[in-house]
Amino acid sequence: MSDYQLRKTILDVLMRIEKDKGFSHLIIDHALKSGKIDPRDEGLLTEIVYGTIQRKYTLDYYLESFINPRKKLDQWVRMLLRMSVYQMVFLDKIPDHAIIHEAVEIAKQRGNKGIASFVNGVLRSLQRKGAPDTTAIKDDIKRLAVETSHPEWLVNRWISFYGFNTAKEMSESNLAKKVHSVRVQPMRISRNEAVERLEQEGLIVRPSEFSSQGIIVEQGNVLKTDLYRDGYLTIQDQSSMLVAEMLRPEPGMQVLDACSAPGGKATHIAEKMENEGTIHAYDLHKKKVRLIDEKAAGLQLSIIDANSGDARKLREQHPEESFDRILVDAPCSGLGVIRGKPEIKYDKQETDIERLSQIQYDILEHVAPLLKKDGLLVYSTCTVDLDENEQLVQKFLENHPDFQVDDAFFEEIPDPIKETAGITEYGLQLFPHSFQTDGFFLSRLRRIS
Repeated sequence: MSDYQLRKTILDVLMRIEKDKGFSHLIIDHALKSGKIDPRDEGLLTEIVYGTIQRKYTLDYYLESFINPRKKLDQWVRMLLRMSVYQMVFLDKIPDHAIIHEAVEIAKQRGNKGIASFVNGVLRSLQRKGAPDTTAIKDDIKRLAVETSHPEWLVNRWISFYGFNTAKEMSESNLAKKVHSVRVQPMRISRNEAVERLEQEGLIVRPSEFSSQGIIVEQGNVLKTDLYRDGYLTIQDQSSMLVAEMLRPEPGMQVLDACSAPGGKATHIAEKMENEGTIHAYDLHKKKVRLIDEKAAGLQLSIIDANSGDARKLREQHPEESFDRILVDAPCSGLGVIRGKPEIKYDKQETDIERLSQIQYDILEHVAPLLKKDGLLVYSTCTVDLDENEQLVQKFLENHPDFQVDDAFFEEIPDPIKETAGITEYGLQLFPHSFQTDGFFLSRLRRIS
């Protein structure tokens, strides 16, 4: 694929993410699997797409100095400028003249000579004068929002929860490259053997401290390894692995996974249960249930009974006190996974958090009676918002005296995590900058009567 065709494809991918509001990782994956991308170009495509989305507000700030504010730009023209400026400012290996040349050619082919001339003028001005310095922004919060490309309301919200320094660390960590991790299927291979085989294939890996099944991939593409293709491994963030570990499922138990798709946690629970017992896994959307079944089949797990169902209506399906363990991995704002899905930070509003918080509470309240006495319920989210996490658990406990936070939960948190995570009386908050994982919250409740 020529440089021109590659840049054109990158622009097309960026426009699909921007206009269709699709998840970046899925759209990138679709482009890579199309067969049109030279394997040698896959890394560059991924880098430019993610980088342009991650730094969208920063790039717009740079462009403001070179574009008349009254000039109306088509979406694709602005995106072409963003991706070009990203390469000029943040990538070292591509000469500016090559970046500008390809941008002008795309503008000429997709638009006309006038647009091409405009794109050329903007990029050459930036090349000549350099990117504007963000220190010109005197307000600390606004400067942090621009430098890390986060909405100002979100930065303000994090500051109100955790203080300026933690908000800054979170925002900056969301610009870092996501660290990949995998989980071994322990009934098929040991972690030590998996590490050895991955190293033989040229990957650089190390064991995770979050789970006895976890492996951190520091270098190399695990998706192209024999172990992954043959179902010995599954992709899962370390923070997500901690959920099944803290649920403490045992062989033969009856387990409910109330919001299961795509099935990463359900399959991990099945592995912890040694594929003995039953896991009732539900998701609101029928088409997502197939993902659970596919993941279970790929890992050779047979105890997961996956069905579509609203978690707020599961008492219509099961009698009270049916389950030894319940997992409520609640639908949430996703503000802990911005590093891997950077578009999330631009699409969410505070009203979304308020709406989701009510749904989360309704789910938790509805499924709670399905837990047996002395049973354990884990509530988790992939967000860092107090309204969806700590404060929600507090509200639930105030209204349900038959539940309490399980004291043993805090003792079982791995020691390295205890040292840097946010631990309160209501649960564990993992920050994205602490271990380069997703931002994640989990709490374990015990039914006492």
